[in-house]
Amino acid sequence: MELAASQGGIVKIKPYVADITDKIRIKSIIDNHKPEIIYHAAAYKHVPFMEDNVTEAVKCNIIGTKYLADKALQSGVQKFVMVSTDKAVNPTNVMGCSKRIAEIYVQSLNYHNSTNATKFVTTRFGNVLGSNGSVIPYFKKQIAQGGPVTVTHPDITRYFMTISEACELVIEAGAMGNGGEIFLFDMGKSVKIVDLAKKMIKLSGYEPFQDIEIVYTGLRTGEKLYEELLANKEDTIPTHHEKILIAKVKKYDFEKINLQIKALEYNLENQKSESSVEYRVVSIMKDIVPEFISNSSRFTAIDDERKRL
Repeated sequence: MELAASQGGIVKIKPYVADITDKIRIKSIIDNHKPEIIYHAAAYKHVPFMEDNVTEAVKCNIIGTKYLADKALQSGVQKFVMVSTDKAVNPTNVMGCSKRIAEIYVQSLNYHNSTNATKFVTTRFGNVLGSNGSVIPYFKKQIAQGGPVTVTHPDITRYFMTISEACELVIEAGAMGNGGEIFLFDMGKSVKIVDLAKKMIKLSGYEPFQDIEIVYTGLRTGEKLYEELLANKEDTIPTHHEKILIAKVKKYDFEKINLQIKALEYNLENQKSESSVEYRVVSIMKDIVPEFISNSSRFTAIDDERKRL
């Protein structure tokens, strides 16, 4: 309604409710409208939930991305812009690794696409202030209730940007992409979450640790202290936009990543028990992304076993 009103009814807006992993539904929508651009933002992004629901993370974030990207190429969509996350860099959790694998597939598909009919680009950035699950409204609620304000760790830091800034940069990066790039957004300095909590308490007219307590609850499953926008072996290339950089990343062989994702899909389709398939699936994910080392997770057992071999 807001979009329609802002355009005076000139622009046609057609909303659909659909499952990204539903091939028939996705095919029907794309065939019906023949879009020129797809912004792919459909993903499960909650780190602890995905650590506990591995198969759903893989279905949505990896296989759903593959379905949509494949259909975009088949239908001659001009540009496919994937929205990724800083948690895909040196991932310590299933969610971050699932997004890294999605990045790898989209980028390798771009280079495998000999006709270059569809340009596949990726955008990678950190937390968005005020979005669903953002820490700001959560802290506001805790302060309004008289505390305590909960922070997982005294040293934990995160990158932040506003909703409008993130949207503008995604559209800008998508427009400038020639295919195969992973665009990084300059998010400034990372912020200590405890400092953010203290500032919000003071802005609400209270004193931290006197009027409102701050309680440390411990890192959540799969969580890490510091997020990164670049992997250790990556470098960046500047663009004409001061806030947008291009990551210099390793290229992956399309045939190999395609087979590896099919192996993930096969395991999901032929699972006999939830727990056994999860360990097989996470092992395959670690094969695809060797830098995926689990943190505060039951899957550290896989890393420990590999160290012993």
